[in-house]
Amino acid sequence: MSRSRGFEVIIGLEVHAQLLTRSKMFCGCPTTFGAAPNSQTCPICQGMPGVLPVVNRRAIELAVRSALALDCRINPGCRFARKHYYYPDMPKNFQISQYEEPLAEDGWLEIEVDETTKRVGIQRLHLEEDVGKLVHEGAFETAQASLVDYNRSGVPLMETVSKPDIRSPEEAAAYLKAFRAVLVSLGVCDGNMEEGSLRCDANISLRPRGASELGTKVEIKNMNSFRNVKAALEYEVGRQAKALAAGERIVQETRLWEAERGYTRSMRSKEYAHDYRYFPEPDLVPLRLDPAWVDGIRAALPELPRATRQRFIDAYQLPAYDAEVLTQSRALADYYEEVVKALTAGRAPSAALPALGEPAKIASNWVMSELLRELPADDEAAIRSSRVPPQNLAALVMLIADGTISGKIAKDVFKKMFETGESAGTIVEREGLTQVADEGELLAVVDRVIAENPKAVEDFRKGKAAAAKALVGQVMKATRGKANPALANRLVEERLRAV
Repeated sequence: MSRSRGFEVIIGLEVHAQLLTRSKMFCGCPTTFGAAPNSQTCPICQGMPGVLPVVNRRAIELAVRSALALDCRINPGCRFARKHYYYPDMPKNFQISQYEEPLAEDGWLEIEVDETTKRVGIQRLHLEEDVGKLVHEGAFETAQASLVDYNRSGVPLMETVSKPDIRSPEEAAAYLKAFRAVLVSLGVCDGNMEEGSLRCDANISLRPRGASELGTKVEIKNMNSFRNVKAALEYEVGRQAKALAAGERIVQETRLWEAERGYTRSMRSKEYAHDYRYFPEPDLVPLRLDPAWVDGIRAALPELPRATRQRFIDAYQLPAYDAEVLTQSRALADYYEEVVKALTAGRAPSAALPALGEPAKIASNWVMSELLRELPADDEAAIRSSRVPPQNLAALVMLIADGTISGKIAKDVFKKMFETGESAGTIVEREGLTQVADEGELLAVVDRVIAENPKAVEDFRKGKAAAAKALVGQVMKATRGKANPALANRLVEERLRAV
């Protein structure tokens, strides 16, 4: 990229995902988001002396599911360790994590940037417990006091570390999007970055192009959206490239992304080797994963986003862009396919809807343009509970196909369907939106419009074809958009040639 000024960008991402379990990693406390502060704690997740943790089997299962989907090697055994450091949001003053013996290693994730497909290696995937949350009274720098909420402490957390295969901020954002799509489709994590259930840290360094030795690594934190990941890394590329070009030395440190100000700032210096004093967790035995259990999880894996995307391209002949948008979540992909099924019910799969085109492409256009105008593509719950179910959207499209309403009116009807939950037929009938297709009735409107627009008639005689379109527009306006467009065009043309 231009801002790298002759340097090669090296990026690795560490992604933390809160797993969708009902209880915490090592105790029975609930994991509900938004509960009153410190209302979901117990002696175990508060780190009281003498307590014993118990591993959450469901968390292990979700992590194995993720590892298999990411083509990782599942280690036959793994082990938890204590990671020691001191911070107010960690009640035990150590975190139960995995270090030398992680759950899985050596996977990969496929991304696509500028129509180029690339595999990014995954170094390791391991389990740990989350920490609490500090709430500052006012801005962090000037806060008079900080409060701590331990509700999140002990929530199952899966950390996935990529290999340093990412070469641009664009690739980093693509990796995170693809990673999120996999986890959400698996039902492993809800992927909500704003609520912190999916968090990303980036390690970035620059080196002269052609060099083999890595540059000094800088860690970037506080990026809570795809846009922020890309923007933070773009800024950091520029900052480091400018410093290196001036002969300055890059310091190994952790920096925070200030989204509102558009820059990173130094948070703390970082030694080249942390001394977390890892040692095996004495209260937990090593895990030995039954191969038959792992094989059962593998057999139950759902279709993954990249496979769904390719199937949409192959089976429905969709453009790659459409397939990419429609597979941003499992709920959206399912919604789209239900629309297609409803449009093709009782008809040959390849048959086209009269004057509209192929059902698969029609469904894609309506889902992307109308449904996604109202709902985020990645909001699984909202899409599944939409006030316009797939069958109702298909019924709306059929009203256009059989000439009952025009495409323009259909868009207005969709908005009302989304607001009220009513069917298209109910709205069209109640509001009298049925398309005017009676030739005699429409001819009277055409004659009146032509009589009221003599200049347009004269322009048409002089060879200006746009004049006819303007008159058709007046006909549509006079009928409040209810005139059959094809019929209106034909009648206007015939009348103009007869004048």
